[in-house]
Amino acid sequence: MIAIIDYGAGNLKSVEKAINFLGEDTVITRDKDEILSADKVILPGVGNFGDCMEKINECNLKNTIYDVVDKKTPFLGICLGLQLLFNESDEAKGVAGLGILDGKIKKFDSDMGLKIPHIGWNSLKLLNNGRLFNGVKDNSFVYFVHSYYLDAKDKDIVRAKSDYGIKFEASIEKDNVFACQFHPEKSGETGLKILKNFIEL
Repeated sequence: MIAIIDYGAGNLKSVEKAINFLGEDTVITRDKDEILSADKVILPGVGNFGDCMEKINECNLKNTIYDVVDKKTPFLGICLGLQLLFNESDEAKGVAGLGILDGKIKKFDSDMGLKIPHIGWNSLKLLNNGRLFNGVKDNSFVYFVHSYYLDAKDKDIVRAKSDYGIKFEASIEKDNVFACQFHPEKSGETGLKILKNFIEL
C-alpha cells in the first residue's frame, strides 16, 4: 500500500491514477496511522511554498512526515513536494520548510529571457546512479511545471539535472528519501518507469 499525503495541495488524483495503473494499491490520506503503516509514502504538491507549509502544519502532518523518514519508509516528494523537504524558499521568505534535507529553493531569473514558470518537457542528465532511474536512459524527457528550483547544499544527493537557462537540480536521493522536481505521473513511459522503480524499492 502506498500512502499519498493529502494536505489540500496537490494533483493527488493524477498520482493515484499512475500508481494504480502500475498495479499498486493507494490510499489518499492525512491520517497518521494510515501513513505510518504504508509500505511507501508520496508527498505531492502544487501551489505556493508558504501556503503548503501552513497546510501541512494545520493538518498536523509535519511530525508524521518526520516519523516516516525516521522509520526508513521509502518517501517520494513530487514537484513542490521536493521543495518542501528543504530549509527555505525564495517564494515565501521567512517560512521554514521541513528541513529534512539542507538546501534552498531559488527563483528562476526572469532576466534570462525565458518564460516563467518553466512548463513543458525537458531532458534529464542522470547522475550518481539514482535508484529511481534504474533502466531510464540518459537525456530522457520528463514534464515540468515550476518557477523555483533547488540548490542543494550537498551535491552528492543530486541524481538528475535539467537545463532551463541554467543547469538545475531535478531529482535527489538520500537514504530512503527521494524527490523529483518534475511530475513523473505526467511524464509518459519514462515517468511510469520512475514510479515503478519507486514501487519496487
